[in-house]
Amino acid sequence: MRLPFAAVAALLAATTVAADFAPEPGFQLLLNGKDLTGWKTKGKTGESLDGKAEAHKGRFKVSKEGVLVIDPAVKGDVYIGTTQEFGKETTIRFDFRPGPGCNNDLFLLGSKFDINPKQLKMVKENEWNTMDIASSGGTTVFKINGETARTDKAKGEKSPFEIRAEFGPIEIRHLRTKTEK
Repeated sequence: MRLPFAAVAALLAATTVAADFAPEPGFQLLLNGKDLTGWKTKGKTGESLDGKAEAHKGRFKVSKEGVLVIDPAVKGDVYIGTTQEFGKETTIRFDFRPGPGCNNDLFLLGSKFDINPKQLKMVKENEWNTMDIASSGGTTVFKINGETARTDKAKGEKSPFEIRAEFGPIEIRHLRTKTEK
């Protein structure tokens, strides 16, 4: 059976791994597309995830395509966070694809942000969306698909970037950061 060119091109595009992604100038990857190096679990132990492709019994896992997947079939209200801390002059950018029932959280500089498509009209469920979290001058702005979703006052001087698996599926790719000196 021969596939039409468009079908082959779409298949190849879908299988491009996140490791092939090159961030914009000045940005550095926070997720290498292979494993959770540079991340740790949150809690009393704070276990390093360097070299591991999953955390919390598979609740978080890096797919063969290099995408961070929160699997709702694995139960648990759990967190992972970067080992690196970020200050008040930081931008974090990534693509995310929320599934049905998604309500998972992001934390940076004392701000909690819920990714819940039912509450965020600019979020397209089951499609890739872009998130920009920009902290500057003591203010943190959360933008989705170029539209401001919320603005918060930064609390504290530094913090890791954390992701909470609470409810429903979500996939995250091309996670990167830029820090101003």
